[in-house]
Amino acid sequence: MSSLSVSDLTKLQTAKYTNLGSLAILVLDYCITFSEEVQWTWSRPWDVIRIIFVISRYLPFAGVGMTAYDALRVSDQCASTLEGNIIHIIGIVAAEALLVIRTWAFWQKSKKLLIVLSVYSVLTIIAAIAADLSPTSLIPGEEPPLGTCYFESTRNAAVVYIFLAMFECVILMLTIYKRVHDYRDFESGIVVTLYHDGMIYMLCILTITVTNVIIGAAFASAYSNMFDTLQLVIHSVLASRILFRLRSSNERVHQPTMSGMSLEAMDYLQPLQSPTSGMGTEV
Repeated sequence: MSSLSVSDLTKLQTAKYTNLGSLAILVLDYCITFSEEVQWTWSRPWDVIRIIFVISRYLPFAGVGMTAYDALRVSDQCASTLEGNIIHIIGIVAAEALLVIRTWAFWQKSKKLLIVLSVYSVLTIIAAIAADLSPTSLIPGEEPPLGTCYFESTRNAAVVYIFLAMFECVILMLTIYKRVHDYRDFESGIVVTLYHDGMIYMLCILTITVTNVIIGAAFASAYSNMFDTLQLVIHSVLASRILFRLRSSNERVHQPTMSGMSLEAMDYLQPLQSPTSGMGTEV
């Protein structure tokens, strides 16, 4: 391996410690929200949503653990990153799938929207993988030295995050549009949960994605993997919290004092109903 300057070594150490800090965030959040997971998911049937949730909730532990090991290794032998990259991709895709399901529910379970988002999701994944595997640099700038095993990625990683940011912007705009266009006067509990809480979480996810774009495209290559683990952790943590909040809100709608009907017996809230109407969706 070629030698590095003290400045480069400091940058690499910063990136490594940031990834280890992300592991701590994942473990801490899991401990904090474990009781909510038991309450809102363990008694549910093994449907598509629960399977996606389990993937987005638990697969990141493997991906983050592998990244942490790669960051801490001291040998000169290059570690294989293919498995870790695959786990990161699957974990982020699963978390994004939960966001798609939330958006689909907010759009009254529109089949057309689901088809469009599904096709767009597949195209985004294909484009991101193609950019990541591209042998040529898609963004000009400093690249990691060839033939080395430093904790760095090429500039193409920024392009991957650009595709992800574009997808998340679409999800965000669809949510904003539906709220403004159809549910402007609705203030029922589940509308607030679907929109306000979801918006906050989506903005947080989009923020870390854009941050990775900026770091990957404009910063020194030694910083390229600084928020790699945090990206996966934020997706997992916030997507899980969105699901927990939705099911908590569903439970409140179930209460006899609020509605004489169970949520499962109700169709999804139709726009232009009374602002005091209940809002039902099984998520």
